[in-house]
Amino acid sequence: MLPASIPKTTLAKLAKLGIHNRFDLVLHLPLRYEDETQLQHIAELTPGMSAQVEGEIIHSEIVYRPRRTLMCQMQDDSGVLHLRFLHFYPSQQKQLAVGKKIRALGEARMGYFGMEMVHPKCRVTGEDTPLKQALTPIYPTTAGLPQATLSKQIQSALNELELPDTLPPILLDRLKLPGFADSVKLLHNPPPEIAEEALAERTHPAWLRVKFDELLAQQLFMRLHYRKRRSRTAPRLPAHGHYTQQLLQALPFKLTQAQQKTLQEISHNLDQPHPMQRLLQGDVGSGKTVVAALAALQDMENGYQVALMSPTEILAEQHYLKLSAWLIPLGIMPVWLSGSLKKKDKQAAGARIAQGETQLAIGTHALFQEQVEFQKLGLIIVDEQHKFGVQQRLALRSKGDEPHQLMMSATPIPRTLAMSYYADLDVSVIDELPPGRTPVITKLIHDARREEVFVRVRDTCLAGQQAYWVCPLIDESETLELQTVIETHQALRAAFPELNVGLVHGKLDSAEKARVMAAFQAGEIQLLVATTVIEVGVDVPNASMMVIEHAERMGLAQLHQLRGRVGRGVAHSACVLLFQQPLSELARARLKIIYENTDGFEIAQHDLRLRGPGELLGTHQSGVPMLRFADVSEDVALLNGARAVADEMLRDFPEAAQAHLQRWMANRHDYLHV
Repeated sequence: MLPASIPKTTLAKLAKLGIHNRFDLVLHLPLRYEDETQLQHIAELTPGMSAQVEGEIIHSEIVYRPRRTLMCQMQDDSGVLHLRFLHFYPSQQKQLAVGKKIRALGEARMGYFGMEMVHPKCRVTGEDTPLKQALTPIYPTTAGLPQATLSKQIQSALNELELPDTLPPILLDRLKLPGFADSVKLLHNPPPEIAEEALAERTHPAWLRVKFDELLAQQLFMRLHYRKRRSRTAPRLPAHGHYTQQLLQALPFKLTQAQQKTLQEISHNLDQPHPMQRLLQGDVGSGKTVVAALAALQDMENGYQVALMSPTEILAEQHYLKLSAWLIPLGIMPVWLSGSLKKKDKQAAGARIAQGETQLAIGTHALFQEQVEFQKLGLIIVDEQHKFGVQQRLALRSKGDEPHQLMMSATPIPRTLAMSYYADLDVSVIDELPPGRTPVITKLIHDARREEVFVRVRDTCLAGQQAYWVCPLIDESETLELQTVIETHQALRAAFPELNVGLVHGKLDSAEKARVMAAFQAGEIQLLVATTVIEVGVDVPNASMMVIEHAERMGLAQLHQLRGRVGRGVAHSACVLLFQQPLSELARARLKIIYENTDGFEIAQHDLRLRGPGELLGTHQSGVPMLRFADVSEDVALLNGARAVADEMLRDFPEAAQAHLQRWMANRHDYLHV
């Protein structure tokens, strides 16, 4: 707990920073440091240099042109420095009055009158004011919580808390890491002789110790969760082969070796007496859906029901249509359930699920509404699992008695990320595309050359192929997105009077969306204007061209997903990325990566470097312990060490493992049982 002496207003601000107890204060590590341990002569300052100088104020005045500014001059034995304050209080004017002796810390630059500092950190000094003995830490903070207040609370916690080591001495010696208490105390009060570069880049041994402990806590957390899941009982669903063999014989293609391998892994899991939690990864177009369908059939062969949940209605409808075509000939009638259905249709679908009349329910988040009850749920399939929050997945799992779970993702996860964030899951990867997939040529074209793109789209459609024209979300506004896609649709209809141009977006009712998508799949619509709702799941082999407006506004994963909608047939396919200037450095980097790479795992590795793991995986809402200090793409050696030590600690030092988890995870909500 935090001391009772701290005011409630301060407690609220600390809580905003994730600080709820004294140990949280210890782990609130500095963003950077300021060096107040030495003084520089004014004459030695060069532009761009951060330094502390000491001298006497020889001039101080407020000027009003071009704007109200406090202008001061300070002098030491070597020269004069100008100080400029655009925002200031009367107390600062008094502090910087003529004759005052001060120390100023800031970045020097060349100004109109000579060397100057803008808004330096200033304090009045006496004849014998000592210099600081350690670098001054600058902490992440929030409005209304000054650095001084935060620093005082942190120093108090460091002085009063006992910080025993949670790593057994034998492991600490082998790892050659410094002690925990010494490490955090050094990071809060580093002596001036330490290289600032090692602190800034987090390569100092003290930083390595903190990052290792964080990674170790995450690995312990995941392994304990894995053990907990293995201790629970789930229905055994052995492979009888009745339904699955019928579907395999009816399919117009053969499974790839990668699909067969992942299917065997899933089939083996379903035949175990503990709940499966397997992540099925595969690049766009790798054939995850048919593997999921065969897993669902193994569940149904044992008399159990399956729930397949998708993040959007369009994707849920696509699954419903595709699986219906495969399964209705086998005598299985899927039910579709979404929030946009009429009340009467929802009730009818719910009744069929509750009474066991259907073995397969496909839908959106509507599947886990309280009123939906399953008679005998054995398997949950979650598509694009990272787009669902933990509580949603928990709610669906509670519909059955420890059902098995298969989670699918077309966002490939780099190996280091899987080692870290999915250590509690079994992971299958379909790393092979089905034969016949044609490579997609990616073109970057400036918006000024739009007319050339029009010609290419017209030629493609008149040659018997089909095309997508995708409009992005603009400024996070659904209203603007809708307006933009409708205006684009009208403009393209006017530009291509000889083509049937369709329109689909998230605001259409489900019946209209289904009608448009069915017409596009049947070839009645040659050009489909859409928002990014068609990012996943849409499978139209005759579509060989895609144009993406404002590609510079989209993330790598989304661009790769969209591009995967074409190249599914025999025709040569192209994806045109239309962009507008000016391009930010991040946008330029993304477009370069998507242009140069087609492999989803390679793209995901670049995405990890650009965005970080939380955004890439959607784990900000998932309950997975996020990393504050370690970086899985940079700290691979530490991650490998933490994985090995986690197993050893749980086996040989269980009490130390519990103490380590208590230290790092005391405030975490355990949502990892999803």
